[in-house]
Amino acid sequence: MITTLFKISLAIFIASNLLDLGLRLNPKEAWQGLKNYSFVGHTLFWGFVVGPALGYGITYVLPLEAPYAMGLHLLSMTPGAPFLPMVMRKAHVDLGYTAAFMVLVSFTTVLLMPILVPWMLTGLAIQSWTIAKPLVLVMLIPFLIGMGILYFYSGFAIRIQPVVKKTTTLFAIIACSLCVLVYGEGLLGIDPGWALVSLIIFFFLITALPYWFGVGLQTDQRLVLSMGLSTRNLGATVAPLLVVAHIDQRAIIMVGLGLPCMLLFAWVSMKWFGRSTAVSTPTG
Repeated sequence: MITTLFKISLAIFIASNLLDLGLRLNPKEAWQGLKNYSFVGHTLFWGFVVGPALGYGITYVLPLEAPYAMGLHLLSMTPGAPFLPMVMRKAHVDLGYTAAFMVLVSFTTVLLMPILVPWMLTGLAIQSWTIAKPLVLVMLIPFLIGMGILYFYSGFAIRIQPVVKKTTTLFAIIACSLCVLVYGEGLLGIDPGWALVSLIIFFFLITALPYWFGVGLQTDQRLVLSMGLSTRNLGATVAPLLVVAHIDQRAIIMVGLGLPCMLLFAWVSMKWFGRSTAVSTPTG
């Protein structure tokens, strides 16, 4: 019963979170960033080629148990946390490229995860549509609805966005509380060991490499890329695990361990690389 309530509250949290994201992403701003083909190419390359390759390579080199490896694989496929635009505003980063990044990774995640998950996770017996269905229902549709409301009814979007945000916060608290009840004993009983080491290596590389090797991109665009890729969409990450019966809890716990890691490295990216942006970006 508690597990069912956890899944329902998590689904509502993810849907309201993506609706809130859509209500804050201006399609016109996103379109400006999407017209920069170099930025689009770098986003797709680092997010959906290098990211999954790093996840696979780390699990191949380090002696990770299979459930932890599964969690890292899933984390490597889902760049871009919904809270990213809020962080970018505080970092005074170009919101056009932030919007473009979020639109691009959100759509690509929904398109590629049903293909990548059955191919990369041979131990997870699951069909592509089983993965795609929750991504479409609780991520893509609310996201598109939010962006549509903002585009066609901007005044209404401004009025309802605080309500949606409060709903998201409420169900985040409920989902986290139920998660502790369901998985708390398993979390206390694990030895993080190589699991935590693998997460630190992954987040360090996926944060630093796009900034250092973002050839052809301006400094602020590389910062968007670095901060965006340092965060993970945990809703999309955990969705395939919640639709599989008798999943090993350690895979879900591995995803949970990714939360403090991505918050840490997003902050490091903002402080570390953000100085270069502040220096290189001319003032008005």
